[in-house]
Amino acid sequence: MPTIKNFEDLEIWQKSRILCQNIDRHCLKNNKFQKHDQNQIDRSSASASVMDNIAEGFEREGNREFANFLTMSKGSAGEVRSQLIRAFDRNYLDESTFLMLKDEAINMSKKLSGFINYLKNSEDKGNKFNRNKENE
Repeated sequence: MPTIKNFEDLEIWQKSRILCQNIDRHCLKNNKFQKHDQNQIDRSSASASVMDNIAEGFEREGNREFANFLTMSKGSAGEVRSQLIRAFDRNYLDESTFLMLKDEAINMSKKLSGFINYLKNSEDKGNKFNRNKENE
C-alpha cells in the first residue's frame, strides 16, 4: 500500500467532502430550512466537523491521535444523521433526498469505524514516531 502524503488523498476525506457538498446543496441552500437548522447541520456536517477532523488528525502524524480525531468525525456523522431525520420530520427534505443523504452519513460512519480499527491494530505508530527512529 503506498504511503499517503496528504489528507486529500484519503478516501474517507474525499467521501466526507462529497457529503459536505450534498449537505450544502440539499440543506443549506434549501429555503424550507429555518436558519437555526441550517447553522446546526452545517456545523456538524462534513464541512465543519467530519471533514476537518479527518484533516487535523492526519496532520498530527500519530496514529493514536488520528484515531481519536476519526472518532470525533464519526460522532459528527451520527449527529448529521440525527439532524437529517429531524429535517425530514419537519418536511424540509423529500424522502428520496433524505434517504440518499442518510445513506451517505451511514456509509461515512462505517468507513470511519473501519479506519479507526485499522489504526488501532496497526504496528506502525505514525510518521512522527517513524522520524524519531530515523534520527536515532
